[in-house]
Amino acid sequence: MVSKSYSNLLDLVSGESPSFGKMNSRIPRVMTAAGIITDVDDEEDDDDNSSSSKSTLLRDRTIVVGNQLPIRAHRSEDGDGGWDFTWDEDSLLLQLKSGLSKERTEMDFIYIGCLRDEIPISDQEEVAVILLESYHCVPTFIPPDLFSRYYHGFCKQQLWPLFHYMLPLSPDLGGRFDRSLWQAYVSVNRIFADKILEVINPDDDFVWVHDYHLMVLPTFLRKRFNRVKLGFFLHSPFPSSEIYKTLPVREELLRALLNSDLIGFHTFDYARHFLSCCSRMLGLSYESKRGYIGLDYYGRTVSIKILPVGIHMSQLHSVLNLPETEAKVSSLIKQFNGSNQIMLLGVDDMDIFKGITLKLLAMEQLLKQHPKWRGKVVLVQIANPARGRGKDVRDVQAETHEMISRINQTFGSPRYKPVILIDWPLQFYERMAYYVVAECCLITAVRDGMNLIPYEYVISRQGTPKLDKLLGSTSDLKKSMLVLSEFIGCSPSLSGAIRVNPWNIEAVAEAMGSALATPDSEKHLRHDKHYRYVSTHDVGYWAQSFLSDLERTCREHGTRRCWGIGFGLGFRVVVLDTNFRKLSMENIVLVYRQTKIRVILLDYDGTLIPQGSIDKSPSARSIQILNSLCSDPCNLVFLVSARSRATMSEWFSSCENLSMAAEHGYFIRLKRDVEWETCGPAADCSWKQIVEPVMKLYTETTDGSTIEDKETAIVWSYQDADPDFGTCQAKELLDHLESVLVNEPVSVKRGRHIVEVKPQGVSKGLVVDRMLSMMRERCIIPDFVLCIGDDGSDEDMFECISTATATADSSLANATEVFACTVGKKPSKARYYLDDAAEVVRLMKGLSSVSEYQHQQNQARLPPLPPSGCSTSTTAPL
Repeated sequence: MVSKSYSNLLDLVSGESPSFGKMNSRIPRVMTAAGIITDVDDEEDDDDNSSSSKSTLLRDRTIVVGNQLPIRAHRSEDGDGGWDFTWDEDSLLLQLKSGLSKERTEMDFIYIGCLRDEIPISDQEEVAVILLESYHCVPTFIPPDLFSRYYHGFCKQQLWPLFHYMLPLSPDLGGRFDRSLWQAYVSVNRIFADKILEVINPDDDFVWVHDYHLMVLPTFLRKRFNRVKLGFFLHSPFPSSEIYKTLPVREELLRALLNSDLIGFHTFDYARHFLSCCSRMLGLSYESKRGYIGLDYYGRTVSIKILPVGIHMSQLHSVLNLPETEAKVSSLIKQFNGSNQIMLLGVDDMDIFKGITLKLLAMEQLLKQHPKWRGKVVLVQIANPARGRGKDVRDVQAETHEMISRINQTFGSPRYKPVILIDWPLQFYERMAYYVVAECCLITAVRDGMNLIPYEYVISRQGTPKLDKLLGSTSDLKKSMLVLSEFIGCSPSLSGAIRVNPWNIEAVAEAMGSALATPDSEKHLRHDKHYRYVSTHDVGYWAQSFLSDLERTCREHGTRRCWGIGFGLGFRVVVLDTNFRKLSMENIVLVYRQTKIRVILLDYDGTLIPQGSIDKSPSARSIQILNSLCSDPCNLVFLVSARSRATMSEWFSSCENLSMAAEHGYFIRLKRDVEWETCGPAADCSWKQIVEPVMKLYTETTDGSTIEDKETAIVWSYQDADPDFGTCQAKELLDHLESVLVNEPVSVKRGRHIVEVKPQGVSKGLVVDRMLSMMRERCIIPDFVLCIGDDGSDEDMFECISTATATADSSLANATEVFACTVGKKPSKARYYLDDAAEVVRLMKGLSSVSEYQHQQNQARLPPLPPSGCSTSTTAPL
């Protein structure tokens, strides 16, 4: 299929944007059904059709992807064997269009997902055509066996329990990890991606993926379209890192989600847990800028959105005004109010996380401790059918029925049943009628993603004039009471609710009693507070906010250069400068061979030796390579490190001609047998008396942290500490030190797992300035400069070299070949990169081999310095 994409790596390497000709103003071909592709690439369109096509392109599209389409399918009643379709008004994917702004309302929405009913293979092509043409829906047909392993297997047996904090300690609890179910999950996500590819216009369309069923889908889309505008919203809880890290495919899921541009969560807790997992398992850091939380992921900023979903206000109002609702409310009033009974209402799915049995125990406790409520209070428990299946669901059903039977036998009478269980499907208007009549709504789930039942209850209690008349209400002041578990997503939004720990049976029973005894005036205040929030934060507000943030996040997609790296689910996109490219070994060796005055600047940690290496001392191979490079009279080799000069002198004692800079360039030594010099006035380190006690305090309270005291600097390292706690302590230490050192001539900086205090103005850029200054004094202009480093401190060297190159009176001529190179693909002031320290060593080995060969051929002998004047000819570096 022809489609606009920037995944051609050959074009990326050349730094040129791919050209698509006429495709740049056309939408891609659309596959309306299997094997049927509408050809919009023909050039035979008349003027009218062309103008129509252009107007269509000006209209934004959002592709909404979920496990299920917002469509209900059923066989035609006329007996022809065909299919009829209706919108599922209860589907969130359909409701999110409600309440959007005028500009959003004009946006086209395309829905991709599965149908609830199994469609025979013979009917699938016909159904696909009808749904696309009439409903803008693209059905995903998945073989029944594969769907069962994907949905009932991995989603419901492994992901869903784990995300609700159930550890797979035994086969009966959540189920052990099954690799075949994971493979089915990945396969279905790939099928969804293929369906999106049939309809997407990647440069213009937004893609909004929903929930944990499709967590690896972003990787497949990002791999195909590096610049796809992609948002993901998780509607379930996200567990703490201690729970999540038990998942064998934990990193695959995290990296897949990070291929989105915007990731949404219902609550701050869920987002915090996700960020903690990214920090602990992937080593990523995040920060908040102007109210937006962002994760830096290979040059891309992945935004985090925290906003609970709302309800469909207009739908609820229309249901409340139905005659059927009015009739049902009238019936319930006669059933309960006629017997002077107060209804408490619970509405939950029949599963292990909704806390139905805990609620029943609390009801039993209430009747035991407060006999006055016997015969007066009735708990109506509506149990929706379970979405999963298995032994745990059957156990909950059996336990629920047993408890209800016990409570009714103990406290009931022929005319009074304390608990009424409704475990058959109810029409939506029937459920709304129960909301209207209930004096209090009880939601005691032990873990739940959002749960919109309390929102629906609040709107229902606001009522309508007709319902007020039925209830005998003469006041405009409405009232409602909520008892909510603190473990559900909507709890933080409803601050007027009585929040409870559902595991504390006595506390829940007391909360129920308190809700019953609350004065009407307080019920009015609580209801009014809830109604203001729920009515203004509806599903339209939620969708509008998410899409606006998605647009903001993707605003610069077209101006960035993207590079896809990695295989399988480890794929990710690196955002690079347009001039940033990998350093070609062949090219630099060729240039090296042809030049005569060379300067090589090398960082040490992370450049010549991997960051994660336990033994930080140089290997014999590295020493040999450095000596080989230094023995070439054409070369000036400078090792620039943050380490102390004592450590550098000890480690590189066998390198006679190696120039070194220690402590970020404060100390410089041109050869082994000469004295260390300082780049500036003698340092006054009296400020250490202030810094050391502060750092010791944080070291004592942060397990795994250490202090390194250098001659001119002092470093607090938390590399071996808990990532979250260490990061938190580092931020606090940074603020603490900046406040106590405000009048001292030092700078406090935070680096990779460190906080460092050093004299002001000291940086690795000083080494470059000093080197160029010495060469300028001796009238030497190098024709080859290579500078390699891996972290933020090395950016000072890159910047200095870049500035020197752009300056007319610099020691670097226009013909000088400059190679500023960072280690790892990441945003940098360098123009080149190498993948890791091993490639750096390999490059150094290649350059040393050239020097050895030239020495053997007597091609590297340089003439003496000219008596006067400056020259760019073969003059020794220093």
